[in-house]
Amino acid sequence: MKRILILFILISSISFSQRAKQQLYKNFDKRLIHFGFMLGVNSSDFNVYPKVNAYEQYGITSISNDAQPGGQLGILTTVKLGTPTIRFRFIPTLSFQERVLNYASIDTFNFPKGKGEQRINSTNLDFPMMLQFRTRRYNNFTAYSLIGMQYSMDLQSQEDASQNYYNPFIKIKRNEWQGQIGAGIEFFAPYFKFGMELKYSQGFKNSFIQDFTTVSNPIDRLYNRGWSFSIIFEG
Repeated sequence: MKRILILFILISSISFSQRAKQQLYKNFDKRLIHFGFMLGVNSSDFNVYPKVNAYEQYGITSISNDAQPGGQLGILTTVKLGTPTIRFRFIPTLSFQERVLNYASIDTFNFPKGKGEQRINSTNLDFPMMLQFRTRRYNNFTAYSLIGMQYSMDLQSQEDASQNYYNPFIKIKRNEWQGQIGAGIEFFAPYFKFGMELKYSQGFKNSFIQDFTTVSNPIDRLYNRGWSFSIIFEG
């Protein structure tokens, strides 16, 4: 994700250094509503909060998480709010995510060799509602920032599944609200607009379900978070 951020900044710098050119797709800003589609990749993990007595009670020395790559695709609707520089953006999205929790502990029956791992997979229906603040066009280029929130429903959630106490798994809640911020750059072609967008999401509430298994007992709270990089085509 750091490499994507560096590339994102370099492209922005090159675009701003362009000489004056004839503007393409001049009628774009005159229309009230635009439609398009989005393809992207994401990197998802948790804010992890272990119980303060996890070592004394369960022999856990630490619980860490590894961000994992995923993908997403969505359908875009953008509405102009009076001026071309402020827009409302709605992108119903199907996203695929994976998070990994790593347990470090003393060598016990529950965690042989002093370590353990839990993989949490999600297939989400996301409904982000964002305000987009664009710069004025410079030649065939604009930049913008985003702020808003999204409702997510995990289609793969095991919230109501029967727990397997011989091979326990982590349960997270099916429904969630997340706050989002982001930024992007856009390039105008003769008949469409192409954009690249980087966005950060953070869950508002604890998504963890405590069901008193060996893998869930040491955990107090989990909050979903993640980065996404998207390519957007809009006409």
